[in-house]
Amino acid sequence: MTHIVADISISLDGYVTGPDPGPGNGLGTGGEALHAWAFSEDPEERRIVREATARSGAVVLGRRLFDLVDGPGGWDDTVGYGAAEVGKPPFVVVTGSKPESVRLTGLDWTFVTTGLADALAVARDRAEAASADRGEDLDVVLMGGGALIGSALDAGLVDVLSLHLAPVVLGSGTPLFTGGTPRTLVRRSANPTPNATHLTYAVHPGASGWSPARFGH
Repeated sequence: MTHIVADISISLDGYVTGPDPGPGNGLGTGGEALHAWAFSEDPEERRIVREATARSGAVVLGRRLFDLVDGPGGWDDTVGYGAAEVGKPPFVVVTGSKPESVRLTGLDWTFVTTGLADALAVARDRAEAASADRGEDLDVVLMGGGALIGSALDAGLVDVLSLHLAPVVLGSGTPLFTGGTPRTLVRRSANPTPNATHLTYAVHPGASGWSPARFGH
């Protein structure tokens, strides 16, 4: 069964970027430390990146994040989705308008202008089709940014929350949580590695098809 998985790296003080993120400084000042684990040569961290990338049947991201990865200094042949894994699942972008051009033409982009719920529906269809083709369960991954994931959580659209907790305090930046509906999650796994602690929570633990082992880091 396809699940909606929100997957993001976060600082100890709750930020998913450092201060002053933007073009040429996508992760903000000091924000690179959040993703040190994804570029590590540590065998366990490499395994987590590899398996998460392979499990991605479709990926949803917001327009601001798209502009960063598709812009100058963004993804290329050596660094992309899944860091050095350079995964190529279908990508669905939530946007107010379609871009005039796309640099990364070798990737499968779909632009949805009618909101997050519609984008997730498109992504679920793509992930389920990929699951059928490969004969295994693949998921829809919400990769960010933080505001998109926060909105999806508030709207009850997320099944699994996967946080990669980096041992860094950024002081300011883009927060993942800015209020919203209080909720209690169920922790399914906690895996400390040299550059992060990888935490997996069931947002809807009673959902059909839930398998704790499937999301255990």
